[in-house]
Amino acid sequence: MNLYIAEKPSLGRAIADALPKPHKKQQGYIEVGNGDVVTWCIGHILEQVEPDAYDIKFKKWRLEHLPIIPQQWLLKPKFKTKSQLAVIRALVKKASRLIHAGDPDREGQLLVDEVIDYLKVSDAKKKNTQRLLVSDLNVSAVKRALTQLKSNQEFIPLSVSALARSRADWLYGINLTRAYTIQGGKVGYQGVLSVGRVQTPILGLVVARDLEIQNFVAKPFYQVSADIITPNSEKFSALWKPSEACQPYMDEEGRVVVKNLAENVIGRITDQPALVNQVKNEDKKQQPPLPFNLSALQIEAAKRFSMNTKLVLDVCQSLYEKHKLITYPRSDCRYLPKEQHNQATTVIAHIANSASPLAEAAKNADAKLKSFAWNDKKITAHHAIIPTEKSAANINLNNFESNIYQLITRQYLAQFYPVYRYAHRKISLTIAGGLFTASANVPTQIGWKCLFKSTTVNTNKVQEGDEQTNLPNVQQGDTLHCLKGNLLDKLTQCPAAFTDATLLAAMTGINRFVTDKALKAVLKDTDGLGTEATRAGIIDLLFKRGYLKRQGKKIHATDVGKGLINALPEQCTKPDMTAHWEATLNAIGERNASYQEFITPLNNTITQLIANASSQLPTSLQGLKSTQKPAYKKRWKAKKSASNTAL
Repeated sequence: MNLYIAEKPSLGRAIADALPKPHKKQQGYIEVGNGDVVTWCIGHILEQVEPDAYDIKFKKWRLEHLPIIPQQWLLKPKFKTKSQLAVIRALVKKASRLIHAGDPDREGQLLVDEVIDYLKVSDAKKKNTQRLLVSDLNVSAVKRALTQLKSNQEFIPLSVSALARSRADWLYGINLTRAYTIQGGKVGYQGVLSVGRVQTPILGLVVARDLEIQNFVAKPFYQVSADIITPNSEKFSALWKPSEACQPYMDEEGRVVVKNLAENVIGRITDQPALVNQVKNEDKKQQPPLPFNLSALQIEAAKRFSMNTKLVLDVCQSLYEKHKLITYPRSDCRYLPKEQHNQATTVIAHIANSASPLAEAAKNADAKLKSFAWNDKKITAHHAIIPTEKSAANINLNNFESNIYQLITRQYLAQFYPVYRYAHRKISLTIAGGLFTASANVPTQIGWKCLFKSTTVNTNKVQEGDEQTNLPNVQQGDTLHCLKGNLLDKLTQCPAAFTDATLLAAMTGINRFVTDKALKAVLKDTDGLGTEATRAGIIDLLFKRGYLKRQGKKIHATDVGKGLINALPEQCTKPDMTAHWEATLNAIGERNASYQEFITPLNNTITQLIANASSQLPTSLQGLKSTQKPAYKKRWKAKKSASNTAL
């Protein structure tokens, strides 16, 4: 018989629904009509052991024991799911072929692979194992997936990448948390000082931003605009572009900081001819925004509805598992496979026939259009989050679910609208020897932007100079007239405190915060800290551990959070090192790096960090009180799984 091993019961039931009937529901599995069986894990039913499983002496937290680096890694069954593991074990022995049906991502791949390895499945049976990728729990979609089974061997690099990530979290979290908790106790701090491979650099970003805000002093700078009139009495504004000769009077950002210079320019250009140097007229177009991955959706939901990352993920899981209205939500991909375009007509029709605010937009969508979102080369184990072929017409969604579903639906419908087209005009002028420019965009085809009303309110957006509705039709060589110059008195803006949206954006585009220029060049925008599945949990964890606090929408570090960051070496608090590791983990999944290329340098770094921690006391924590409950340290040692300790 074929044995399907799903990641969780809901996925197992969805697979069984697509297989032949009649079905016999048993304890922990379902027998289907053709003799095959569907069983499931309950998330991770295996977990990494605690340090004392390797050596009983590690029960006590001592500096001389560190670093703890297992030579042979061990897993153990989770207590609550032991019985389900026993069910899987018995079924695996009977099965002639296994079908891996973990969620279509890195963690889902590892979750079932580690069960297969733990149960000591023979090499022959492993090689024959198939991979089922289900991203939509509706019967029709699962049936399609069942016709597209692949060899599980193709996905081993994904599993190795997830395994390396899990072990890295254990090594980094266990060792550095113990080291700094022990040292913190020596300066009177009573509590666990949790240090993580991902969580600590994220906390470091917030602490650094808070320090910028605290030390910020607004500085004045100056711009000059010119009021221009044509021979036909058409008026517009142009903005001065300082020349290289002005460099001594400018800051590092290229802003003029000497008021006298700006006033001198005003005096020189007032009531002077303005010669048109260049007129650039271009017809431009803008493709619709790509469908969402989880992080992009969380960022948008935080901006629009002030929903935190954890809430968005929970709502997505409900829409996926309970209502079956969206595809697999823990996706890091924003593209769609070309074959998925075949379902567009049905999906759009369901939206059009619902009571959705987007029903009219769906009626006007053209299912024949194919945006650049459909790109098989960009697809890995999963694709972007989109609506399924199931109608939402008779489903009662709560406000959170409705809001998220509408965001996903609108982004999908945009793929079936024409591109946004606009005429871009830029005018360059010389006035009294100085360069002035003005530009404006005039829409010629609204296209997909009609779905995004908030972005089309000011359609004639001016790029430079004062805002204006349009620019006149002038030619190179024309002489216009500068009526007067205007001094624009401005102040540098204080950096904004992080919010849920901007902190998540920082995690997904971490290269913007990397200080090492060589590393910054290597990292891509898609190389982020953590995974789609863990980012919400990491932010949530920093709040639970008392390192972050909220003030309205703003996120700030607590005194303990600041104290911890100040106690750690810089390489632990900045994203450079972790971002480099994340890039290597991605490379393992893409077959461009090996497990040893990642884990060996990691072990060496941890050894050095433990030596640093042992040589100095964290005085920045002196006098601070832990916000954790007194029993937290005991619970942390006894119960926390390794994958959670180092997030």
